[in-house]
Amino acid sequence: MRIIQLSLLILVCLSVPCRGGDWPQIMGPYRNGHAAAGEALAAEWPAGGPPLKWQRPVGSGFAGLAISRNVAILFHRIEDEEIVEALRADTGEVLWKHSSPVSYKGTFNPNDGPIAVPLIDKDRVYVFGIAGHLQCLDFKTGKQIWSRQTHQDFQVGEGYFGVGSTPLIIEDKLLVNVGGKRQNAGIVAFSLDEGRTLWKSMPDDASYSSPVSGFFNGRFYALFITRQHLVGVDPENGNILFQFPFGKRGPTVNGANPVQVGRHVFATASYGVGGFWGLVGGNSTTEIWRSEKPMSSQYTTPIEYDGALIGIDGRQDVGPARLICFDPKSQKVLWSKENFGYATLLEADNKLLILKTDGTLVMATGSKEKYQELGRAQVLNSTTRALPALSNGLLFVRDTKTLKCLELNKPGQSPATPDNSNSN
Repeated sequence: MRIIQLSLLILVCLSVPCRGGDWPQIMGPYRNGHAAAGEALAAEWPAGGPPLKWQRPVGSGFAGLAISRNVAILFHRIEDEEIVEALRADTGEVLWKHSSPVSYKGTFNPNDGPIAVPLIDKDRVYVFGIAGHLQCLDFKTGKQIWSRQTHQDFQVGEGYFGVGSTPLIIEDKLLVNVGGKRQNAGIVAFSLDEGRTLWKSMPDDASYSSPVSGFFNGRFYALFITRQHLVGVDPENGNILFQFPFGKRGPTVNGANPVQVGRHVFATASYGVGGFWGLVGGNSTTEIWRSEKPMSSQYTTPIEYDGALIGIDGRQDVGPARLICFDPKSQKVLWSKENFGYATLLEADNKLLILKTDGTLVMATGSKEKYQELGRAQVLNSTTRALPALSNGLLFVRDTKTLKCLELNKPGQSPATPDNSNSN
């Protein structure tokens, strides 16, 4: 049986209320790659793979979907507009659409669409565009409530690939990996109601890692990986609770999210950075080990499973990449699937759903004892970087051309009824 930190569950439920089956933010209801306990997946797939519920074309971008109350939020770019669309999750019907102009053009990578996954909280949706346009929209109508041009407000450069970090909500604050190092605004807290700047912290650039919330030693932390650091921040005031160097200068990125495992925190990156394992103590935080082995992941966040970590070691662009399960305390690899290829993954119903960047979907048993594959299907036909999202047995996968909704649920399981029927 998997171990999910009780303190983390309590914190996330306080921060982002969600119903069973919701996937309201990056990496799911708990922001750690684990689906809600009520998700029930079919034990096997038909010969042709999971049934297709519906599909539709999409614009550019690598942003995965967020889903709440049978409403899926799609964030993509068409021509010179970043577009947020609310779709009925079980049919694909468009409920509302909101557009805003964007002029960003990719330099290191041709992608010019949004990368950060939308965030749903109560009756609002938050999106962070590729050029730093931070918006708060009404969940039922798509009407803009407030917006901030963070690159202008905090003198932020475009970076290698634009913006790629999903904001985090803790209590009444939206915490954002902004990257305004000239203004000590690497991390910024905005008010949820009006988007006011509440505090600024860290003279560092932004990364492509999304922050997570953690609970250590009787208090809440916001865990960030910036361009050059792994930090624990007090969400109330932005005070740095701990800080370690993490990352390298030059053409490198930090893309994976930090992971809490009990009193420990793990971070990983490629480009010669490797993995970091530290103990968060009451008075100080201790670095236990730092090494390129056993995991140096380009941007995939590993999943904690029964105290072990399961994820990808390697890079998408140069390879090879392997799927591994290892014990972070001892650095011992418990099992590995060599030359597996690059992928992102989530866990539901004690099963791993692994979406490879070549468009192959793999289902395997959730286990730290051995790798056991349960199914494999080609679901997309071009390079697939967007994170998958799972809600009520429906899996949402997309590349830069197509969004597909696949049925993975057990017979008799049905999606929640939407409470959103308005459009504009």
